Amino acid sequence: MKIRDKVFVITGAGSGMGREMTIQIVKLGGKVAMADINIPGMEETADLAGRDSVSLHELNIMDKTAVEALPKAVIEAHGQVDAIINNAGIIQPFVNVEELEYATIERIFNINLYGTIYMTKAFLPLLKERPEAHITNISSMGGFIPFPGQTMYSASKAAVKILTEGLYAELKETNVGVTVVHPGAINTNIMSNSGVKTKAQESAQKSDKADKMAMPAAKAASIIINGIEKNKYRVLVGKDAKFLDLFYRLSPAAAVRFIVRQMSKVDL
Repeated sequence: MKIRDKVFVITGAGSGMGREMTIQIVKLGGKVAMADINIPGMEETADLAGRDSVSLHELNIMDKTAVEALPKAVIEAHGQVDAIINNAGIIQPFVNVEELEYATIERIFNINLYGTIYMTKAFLPLLKERPEAHITNISSMGGFIPFPGQTMYSASKAAVKILTEGLYAELKETNVGVTVVHPGAINTNIMSNSGVKTKAQESAQKSDKADKMAMPAAKAASIIINGIEKNKYRVLVGKDAKFLDLFYRLSPAAAVRFIVRQMSKVDL
């Protein structure tokens, strides 16, 4: 799918990969309707991307009624909509399932899964009217291999994976391309946005080391946009995601044991 002259709707555009994808799409000649609950963040993104090519839409992705009203607002702002990138998401506190409250579990699924469903159903009728259109859903490497202490997050992202693959199958003979994205460790502020802290964050040195090991959000955004342009079925972002994908395919149990050992070394 060509980016130039296309209008993208990006959730979670106020920071991280959503911000970087907005900036890069505008540079490629596209326009972006940014949707986020974080208004100050969207204002910063608009300044960085160029206000002539973006619109700001305050949105609580968990609010189905608000999501259903978004297509009309995007059409009023841009006259068309050609693609959606369901990027908004949160992780969970680093605890086992038995320690998670139901309210936390419901919030994880409402944002990560139901928000993606709401956006897809709200925009799909408009996308099918376009000569060329695209849906991109951001899953996670946690969507194909489980991480202890992130079981409910992984479950929600696994659901996004299957949802997206099902959409690909359903829309295969239409003008709407579908891509599922599995990022590895990306240097974003998803932890603070999720209200999650770890012991390691209390040490600036440890935090700096973790940031250096993670892929920069700008690089991740570039890989995702390239996947959209090539209409890829599946995009793995980062060496860690690619390694774990291969490992899990070869030996699921061994891969999970490897993850358990690695997670035990992390100061959570």
